[in-house]
Amino acid sequence: MMSLQMAACGGGGDTAAATPAIAVPGAPTIGAAVAGDGSASISFMAPASDGGATVTGYTAACTAGASSRTGTGTASPVLVSGLSNGSAYACSVTASNSAGTGAASAAMTVTPAALGGGGTGTTAGVLCGISGSEATVNGLTATYSWACSGTSRKLVANGLPNHTVGTFPRDGNPNTIGAVATSASYTLNPATAATRTSVITSGYGLNGVKLEPGTAGTCGDAGGATCTQAMGTGAWNMEALGQTAFNFGTDENNAHVQPTGAYHYHGMPEQYIVKLGKGTSTMTLVGWAPDGFPIYARYGYNTATDAASGLKVLRGSYRLKAVADANRPSTTTYAMGTFTQDYEYAAGSGDLDECNGRTGVTPEFPAGTYHYVITDTYPYIGRCVKGTPASIR
Repeated sequence: MMSLQMAACGGGGDTAAATPAIAVPGAPTIGAAVAGDGSASISFMAPASDGGATVTGYTAACTAGASSRTGTGTASPVLVSGLSNGSAYACSVTASNSAGTGAASAAMTVTPAALGGGGTGTTAGVLCGISGSEATVNGLTATYSWACSGTSRKLVANGLPNHTVGTFPRDGNPNTIGAVATSASYTLNPATAATRTSVITSGYGLNGVKLEPGTAGTCGDAGGATCTQAMGTGAWNMEALGQTAFNFGTDENNAHVQPTGAYHYHGMPEQYIVKLGKGTSTMTLVGWAPDGFPIYARYGYNTATDAASGLKVLRGSYRLKAVADANRPSTTTYAMGTFTQDYEYAAGSGDLDECNGRTGVTPEFPAGTYHYVITDTYPYIGRCVKGTPASIR
Protein backbone atom coordinates (compact mmCIF):
# COMPACT_ATOMS: atom_id res chain seq x y z
CA MET A 1 0.00 0.00 0.00
CA MET A 2 2.81 2.33 0.90
CA SER A 3 4.56 1.67 -2.40
CA LEU A 4 1.38 2.53 -4.29
CA GLN A 5 1.03 5.82 -2.42
CA MET A 6 4.66 6.70 -3.12
CA ALA A 7 4.20 5.90 -6.78
CA ALA A 8 1.15 8.12 -6.95
CA CYS A 9 3.03 11.03 -5.35
CA GLY A 10 6.01 10.53 -7.60
CA GLY A 11 3.83 10.50 -10.70
CA GLY A 12 2.23 13.81 -9.78
CA GLY A 13 5.57 15.50 -9.14
CA ASP A 14 6.92 14.49 -12.56
CA THR A 15 4.07 16.04 -14.55
CA ALA A 16 5.60 18.68 -16.92
CA ALA A 17 3.98 22.08 -17.45
CA ALA A 18 2.41 22.54 -20.85
CA THR A 19 4.50 24.58 -23.32
CA PRO A 20 2.60 27.67 -24.50
CA ALA A 21 1.71 27.49 -28.17
CA ILE A 22 3.46 29.96 -30.50
CA ALA A 23 1.27 31.82 -32.96
CA VAL A 24 2.06 34.07 -35.92
CA PRO A 25 2.43 37.79 -35.12
CA GLY A 26 -0.42 40.24 -35.36
CA ALA A 27 -0.69 42.81 -38.14
CA PRO A 28 1.70 45.79 -38.02
CA THR A 29 0.20 49.30 -37.97
CA ILE A 30 1.12 51.09 -41.16
CA GLY A 31 2.34 54.66 -40.76
CA ALA A 32 3.27 56.23 -44.08
CA ALA A 33 4.18 55.36 -47.65
CA VAL A 34 6.72 57.82 -49.08
CA ALA A 35 7.16 57.87 -52.85
CA GLY A 36 10.58 57.72 -54.44
CA ASP A 37 11.89 57.38 -57.97
CA GLY A 38 10.73 53.85 -58.83
CA SER A 39 10.39 53.02 -55.16
CA ALA A 40 8.39 53.52 -51.98
CA SER A 41 9.54 53.68 -48.35
CA ILE A 42 6.95 52.06 -46.08
CA SER A 43 7.01 52.96 -42.39
CA PHE A 44 5.03 51.14 -39.71
CA MET A 45 4.76 50.20 -36.04
CA ALA A 46 5.40 46.69 -34.74
CA PRO A 47 2.32 44.49 -34.13
CA ALA A 48 0.72 44.60 -30.69
CA SER A 49 1.29 40.84 -30.38
CA ASP A 50 4.42 38.97 -31.46
CA GLY A 51 2.60 35.63 -31.11
CA GLY A 52 4.86 34.49 -28.29
CA ALA A 53 8.07 34.52 -30.35
CA THR A 54 10.44 37.27 -31.51
CA VAL A 55 9.49 38.94 -34.79
CA THR A 56 12.30 38.05 -37.19
CA GLY A 57 11.40 40.30 -40.11
CA TYR A 58 8.90 42.39 -42.02
CA THR A 59 7.77 42.27 -45.63
CA ALA A 60 6.27 45.26 -47.41
CA ALA A 61 4.23 44.44 -50.52
CA CYS A 62 3.12 47.01 -53.09
CA THR A 63 0.57 46.00 -55.72
CA ALA A 64 -0.74 47.76 -58.82
CA GLY A 65 -3.07 45.60 -60.89
CA ALA A 66 -1.28 42.35 -61.71
CA SER A 67 2.09 43.78 -60.73
CA SER A 68 3.43 43.25 -57.22
CA ARG A 69 6.81 44.01 -55.65
CA THR A 70 8.10 43.31 -52.16
CA GLY A 71 10.86 44.49 -49.86
CA THR A 72 12.08 43.03 -46.59
CA GLY A 73 13.72 44.35 -43.45
CA THR A 74 14.02 43.88 -39.71
CA ALA A 75 12.67 47.33 -38.74
CA SER A 76 10.72 50.29 -40.06
CA PRO A 77 10.92 51.58 -42.74
CA VAL A 78 11.11 48.95 -45.50
CA LEU A 79 12.07 50.02 -49.02
CA VAL A 80 10.22 48.50 -51.98
CA SER A 81 12.02 49.07 -55.28
CA GLY A 82 11.37 48.14 -58.89
CA LEU A 83 8.07 50.09 -59.01
CA SER A 84 6.75 51.85 -62.11
CA ASN A 85 6.66 55.65 -61.85
CA GLY A 86 3.18 57.07 -62.30
CA SER A 87 1.38 53.90 -61.19
CA ALA A 88 -0.64 53.91 -57.98
CA TYR A 89 0.39 51.07 -55.65
CA ALA A 90 -1.46 49.73 -52.60
CA CYS A 91 1.19 48.89 -50.00
CA SER A 92 0.88 46.86 -46.81
CA VAL A 93 3.22 45.19 -44.31
CA THR A 94 3.33 41.75 -42.67
CA ALA A 95 5.42 40.49 -39.74
CA SER A 96 6.98 37.02 -39.42
CA ASN A 97 8.27 34.88 -36.56
CA SER A 98 9.22 31.21 -36.16
CA ALA A 99 5.56 30.21 -36.52
CA GLY A 100 5.09 31.94 -39.85
CA THR A 101 3.75 35.19 -41.32
CA GLY A 102 0.85 37.08 -39.80
CA ALA A 103 -1.95 39.15 -41.29
CA ALA A 104 -1.22 42.22 -43.38
CA SER A 105 -1.62 45.77 -42.14
CA ALA A 106 -4.10 48.14 -43.68
CA ALA A 107 -2.97 49.36 -47.10
CA MET A 108 -1.78 52.82 -48.08
CA THR A 109 -1.62 54.12 -51.63
CA VAL A 110 1.56 55.62 -53.05
CA THR A 111 2.51 56.73 -56.57
CA PRO A 112 6.25 56.65 -57.31
CA ALA A 113 7.55 59.47 -59.49
CA ALA A 114 10.78 60.64 -61.05
CA LEU A 115 11.21 63.93 -59.23
CA GLY A 116 13.64 65.49 -61.69
CA GLY A 117 14.18 69.12 -62.67
CA GLY A 118 15.77 70.11 -59.38
CA GLY A 119 14.09 67.37 -57.38
CA THR A 120 15.32 64.09 -55.93
CA GLY A 121 18.45 63.03 -57.77
CA THR A 122 19.98 66.49 -58.10
CA THR A 123 20.34 69.70 -56.11
CA ALA A 124 22.69 71.28 -58.66
CA GLY A 125 21.88 74.92 -59.34
CA VAL A 126 20.05 75.41 -56.05
CA LEU A 127 21.86 77.95 -53.86
CA CYS A 128 25.22 77.30 -55.44
CA GLY A 129 27.68 80.14 -55.08
CA ILE A 130 26.30 81.92 -52.00
CA SER A 131 28.69 83.63 -49.62
CA GLY A 132 28.82 86.27 -46.93
CA SER A 133 31.16 88.27 -44.74
CA GLU A 134 29.29 90.02 -41.95
CA ALA A 135 30.18 91.65 -38.64
CA THR A 136 28.99 89.56 -35.73
CA VAL A 137 29.65 89.00 -32.01
CA ASN A 138 32.74 90.03 -30.06
CA GLY A 139 33.95 92.30 -32.87
CA LEU A 140 34.44 89.27 -35.13
CA THR A 141 33.32 88.72 -38.71
CA ALA A 142 31.27 85.73 -39.84
CA THR A 143 32.38 84.30 -43.18
CA TYR A 144 30.77 81.50 -45.17
CA SER A 145 30.73 80.22 -48.73
CA TRP A 146 28.86 77.43 -50.47
CA ALA A 147 30.15 76.60 -53.96
CA CYS A 148 29.22 73.80 -56.34
CA SER A 149 31.95 71.97 -58.21
CA GLY A 150 31.48 68.83 -60.26
CA THR A 151 29.15 66.65 -58.20
CA SER A 152 29.80 68.34 -54.85
CA ARG A 153 28.46 71.25 -52.81
CA LYS A 154 31.33 72.56 -50.70
CA LEU A 155 31.22 74.72 -47.58
CA VAL A 156 34.05 76.83 -46.24
CA ALA A 157 33.22 78.94 -43.17
CA ASN A 158 34.48 80.09 -39.80
CA GLY A 159 31.39 78.89 -37.93
CA LEU A 160 30.43 82.29 -36.50
CA PRO A 161 26.72 83.20 -36.40
CA ASN A 162 25.68 86.12 -38.60
CA HIS A 163 22.60 87.06 -36.57
CA THR A 164 21.50 88.11 -33.08
CA VAL A 165 22.63 85.69 -30.37
CA GLY A 166 22.53 85.46 -26.59
CA THR A 167 25.34 86.66 -24.36
CA PHE A 168 28.09 84.10 -23.82
CA PRO A 169 29.45 83.01 -21.37
CA ARG A 170 26.10 82.59 -19.60
CA ASP A 171 24.52 80.50 -16.85
CA GLY A 172 24.79 76.87 -17.92
CA ASN A 173 27.31 77.61 -20.68
CA PRO A 174 30.69 79.06 -19.66
CA ASN A 175 32.18 79.20 -23.15
CA THR A 176 32.93 82.18 -25.40
CA ILE A 177 31.94 82.24 -29.08
CA GLY A 178 34.95 82.04 -31.36
CA ALA A 179 35.85 81.35 -34.96
CA VAL A 180 36.26 77.64 -35.81
CA ALA A 181 37.49 76.62 -39.25
CA THR A 182 34.62 74.72 -40.86
CA SER A 183 34.44 72.73 -44.09
CA ALA A 184 32.11 70.17 -45.58
CA SER A 185 31.49 68.58 -48.95
CA TYR A 186 28.06 67.16 -49.79
CA THR A 187 26.81 65.44 -52.93
CA LEU A 188 24.73 67.28 -55.52
CA ASN A 189 23.07 63.99 -56.43
CA PRO A 190 21.43 62.76 -53.22
CA ALA A 191 19.31 59.63 -53.12
CA THR A 192 17.45 57.90 -50.33
CA ALA A 193 19.02 54.62 -49.21
CA ALA A 194 17.51 51.34 -48.02
CA THR A 195 18.54 52.07 -44.43
CA ARG A 196 18.90 55.25 -42.41
CA THR A 197 22.19 56.38 -40.86
CA SER A 198 22.52 58.01 -37.43
CA VAL A 199 24.59 61.20 -37.36
CA ILE A 200 25.86 63.60 -34.71
CA THR A 201 26.26 66.62 -36.98
CA SER A 202 22.95 66.87 -38.82
CA GLY A 203 24.27 69.41 -41.31
CA TYR A 204 25.21 73.08 -41.57
CA GLY A 205 23.17 76.23 -41.93
CA LEU A 206 23.57 78.33 -45.04
CA ASN A 207 25.62 80.60 -42.75
CA GLY A 208 28.04 77.78 -41.94
CA VAL A 209 26.83 77.25 -38.37
CA LYS A 210 26.63 73.63 -37.26
CA LEU A 211 23.36 71.78 -36.59
CA GLU A 212 23.96 69.36 -33.71
CA PRO A 213 20.85 68.41 -31.72
CA GLY A 214 22.38 65.92 -29.27
CA THR A 215 24.59 66.61 -26.26
CA ALA A 216 27.61 64.97 -24.62
CA GLY A 217 25.83 65.01 -21.25
CA THR A 218 24.88 61.71 -19.64
CA CYS A 219 23.72 60.11 -16.40
CA GLY A 220 24.39 56.69 -14.97
CA ASP A 221 21.48 54.60 -13.70
CA ALA A 222 21.64 56.18 -10.25
CA GLY A 223 21.50 59.79 -11.49
CA GLY A 224 22.88 62.39 -9.07
CA ALA A 225 26.67 62.29 -8.92
CA THR A 226 26.81 60.01 -11.96
CA CYS A 227 25.48 62.85 -14.15
CA THR A 228 27.81 65.10 -16.12
CA GLN A 229 26.89 67.61 -18.81
CA ALA A 230 30.14 67.24 -20.74
CA MET A 231 31.97 64.17 -22.04
CA GLY A 232 29.67 61.84 -20.15
CA THR A 233 29.98 58.07 -20.24
CA GLY A 234 26.65 57.10 -18.65
CA ALA A 235 23.93 55.15 -20.42
CA TRP A 236 21.33 57.96 -20.35
CA ASN A 237 21.83 60.79 -22.87
CA MET A 238 20.69 64.26 -21.75
CA GLU A 239 18.60 66.43 -24.05
CA ALA A 240 19.53 70.12 -24.35
CA LEU A 241 15.90 71.17 -24.95
CA GLY A 242 12.50 70.19 -23.60
CA GLN A 243 13.65 69.43 -20.05
CA THR A 244 14.36 71.35 -16.85
CA ALA A 245 16.64 69.01 -14.89
CA PHE A 246 19.80 70.34 -16.57
CA ASN A 247 20.66 73.81 -17.86
CA PHE A 248 22.68 73.84 -21.06
CA GLY A 249 22.57 77.63 -21.39
CA THR A 250 20.86 77.73 -24.77
CA ASP A 251 19.88 81.16 -26.13
CA GLU A 252 16.91 82.44 -28.16
CA ASN A 253 18.17 80.40 -31.14
CA ASN A 254 18.16 77.15 -29.16
CA ALA A 255 21.94 77.26 -29.50
CA HIS A 256 24.98 77.44 -27.27
CA VAL A 257 28.77 77.24 -27.44
CA GLN A 258 31.14 74.28 -27.24
CA PRO A 259 34.49 74.57 -25.39
CA THR A 260 36.16 75.06 -28.79
CA GLY A 261 34.15 78.26 -29.27
CA ALA A 262 31.84 76.63 -31.83
CA TYR A 263 28.34 78.11 -31.70
CA HIS A 264 25.83 75.46 -32.82
CA TYR A 265 22.07 74.94 -33.04
CA HIS A 266 20.22 72.30 -31.00
CA GLY A 267 16.83 73.36 -32.32
CA MET A 268 14.95 76.08 -34.20
CA PRO A 269 17.41 78.87 -35.21
CA GLU A 270 14.88 81.64 -34.63
CA GLN A 271 17.01 84.72 -35.27
CA TYR A 272 18.65 83.14 -38.29
CA ILE A 273 15.21 82.59 -39.82
CA VAL A 274 14.50 86.29 -39.21
CA LYS A 275 17.88 87.14 -40.77
CA LEU A 276 17.00 85.25 -43.94
CA GLY A 277 14.12 87.70 -44.36
CA LYS A 278 11.49 85.40 -45.84
CA GLY A 279 8.97 86.05 -43.09
CA THR A 280 8.04 83.95 -40.12
CA SER A 281 5.23 81.99 -41.82
CA THR A 282 6.85 80.56 -44.91
CA MET A 283 8.84 77.52 -45.93
CA THR A 284 12.44 78.61 -45.40
CA LEU A 285 15.50 76.69 -46.54
CA VAL A 286 18.08 77.04 -43.76
CA GLY A 287 20.80 74.51 -44.58
CA TRP A 288 22.03 71.24 -46.05
CA ALA A 289 22.23 67.76 -44.53
CA PRO A 290 25.31 65.54 -44.91
CA ASP A 291 23.55 63.32 -47.46
CA GLY A 292 22.97 66.35 -49.72
CA PHE A 293 19.27 66.88 -49.08
CA PRO A 294 17.96 70.33 -48.00
CA ILE A 295 16.86 71.33 -44.50
CA TYR A 296 13.82 73.59 -43.93
CA ALA A 297 12.48 75.27 -40.80
CA ARG A 298 9.10 74.61 -39.18
CA TYR A 299 6.69 74.94 -42.14
CA GLY A 300 5.57 72.69 -44.97
CA TYR A 301 2.60 72.35 -47.25
CA ASN A 302 -0.63 70.79 -45.96
CA THR A 303 -0.38 68.32 -48.83
CA ALA A 304 3.29 67.55 -49.32
CA THR A 305 3.01 67.36 -53.11
CA ASP A 306 0.82 70.46 -53.57
CA ALA A 307 2.27 73.96 -53.20
CA ALA A 308 -1.24 75.40 -53.47
CA SER A 309 -2.51 73.48 -50.43
CA GLY A 310 -1.41 76.11 -47.90
CA LEU A 311 1.21 75.97 -45.17
CA LYS A 312 1.15 74.44 -41.72
CA VAL A 313 3.57 73.94 -38.84
CA LEU A 314 4.94 70.45 -39.32
CA ARG A 315 5.14 67.99 -36.43
CA GLY A 316 7.66 65.27 -35.80
CA SER A 317 6.45 61.71 -35.25
CA TYR A 318 8.06 61.10 -31.86
CA ARG A 319 6.33 60.81 -28.49
CA LEU A 320 7.28 60.23 -24.87
CA LYS A 321 7.17 56.59 -23.86
CA ALA A 322 4.27 55.61 -21.62
CA VAL A 323 6.65 53.69 -19.34
CA ALA A 324 10.26 54.61 -18.59
CA ASP A 325 12.94 52.15 -19.67
CA ALA A 326 14.34 49.74 -17.11
CA ASN A 327 17.13 51.10 -14.88
CA ARG A 328 16.40 54.70 -15.89
CA PRO A 329 17.18 57.33 -13.22
CA SER A 330 14.12 58.28 -11.16
CA THR A 331 11.35 60.05 -13.07
CA THR A 332 10.59 61.98 -9.87
CA THR A 333 13.94 63.76 -10.17
CA TYR A 334 14.34 63.54 -13.94
CA ALA A 335 10.97 63.92 -15.64
CA MET A 336 10.27 62.04 -18.84
CA GLY A 337 11.86 63.96 -21.69
CA THR A 338 15.12 64.56 -19.83
CA PHE A 339 16.86 61.80 -21.77
CA THR A 340 16.94 60.87 -25.44
CA GLN A 341 15.86 57.34 -24.52
CA ASP A 342 12.55 58.72 -23.19
CA TYR A 343 11.27 59.21 -26.73
CA GLU A 344 10.02 56.70 -29.27
CA TYR A 345 9.16 57.00 -32.94
CA ALA A 346 5.48 56.47 -33.73
CA ALA A 347 5.04 56.28 -37.49
CA GLY A 348 2.16 58.38 -38.74
CA SER A 349 1.65 60.27 -35.48
CA GLY A 350 3.08 63.43 -37.04
CA ASP A 351 3.96 64.74 -40.48
CA LEU A 352 7.54 63.50 -40.72
CA ASP A 353 9.49 60.26 -40.76
CA GLU A 354 12.01 58.97 -38.23
CA CYS A 355 14.71 61.34 -39.55
CA ASN A 356 12.34 64.33 -39.38
CA GLY A 357 11.95 64.41 -43.14
CA ARG A 358 9.47 63.84 -45.92
CA THR A 359 9.20 63.93 -49.72
CA GLY A 360 7.34 66.83 -51.30
CA VAL A 361 7.54 70.08 -53.21
CA THR A 362 9.28 73.14 -51.80
CA PRO A 363 9.89 76.69 -53.08
CA GLU A 364 13.38 75.71 -54.26
CA PHE A 365 12.30 72.30 -55.54
CA PRO A 366 8.94 72.75 -57.32
CA ALA A 367 9.21 69.25 -58.81
CA GLY A 368 9.66 67.81 -55.31
CA THR A 369 12.47 66.32 -53.27
CA TYR A 370 13.11 64.54 -50.03
CA HIS A 371 13.91 67.16 -47.35
CA TYR A 372 14.37 67.54 -43.61
CA VAL A 373 12.43 69.87 -41.32
CA ILE A 374 13.51 71.48 -38.04
CA THR A 375 10.54 71.23 -35.66
CA ASP A 376 9.51 72.90 -32.41
CA THR A 377 9.40 69.60 -30.55
CA TYR A 378 11.56 66.48 -30.34
CA PRO A 379 13.68 65.57 -32.22
CA TYR A 380 13.93 69.30 -33.11
CA ILE A 381 16.65 68.55 -35.68
CA GLY A 382 16.75 65.07 -37.20
CA ARG A 383 19.24 62.66 -35.64
CA CYS A 384 19.61 60.50 -38.77
CA VAL A 385 19.70 60.85 -42.56
CA LYS A 386 17.85 58.85 -45.20
CA GLY A 387 20.58 59.12 -47.82
CA THR A 388 24.27 58.26 -47.71
CA PRO A 389 26.05 60.87 -45.56
CA ALA A 390 29.36 62.42 -46.51
CA SER A 391 30.37 61.80 -42.89
CA ILE A 392 28.73 59.98 -39.96
CA ARG A 393 30.10 62.56 -37.49
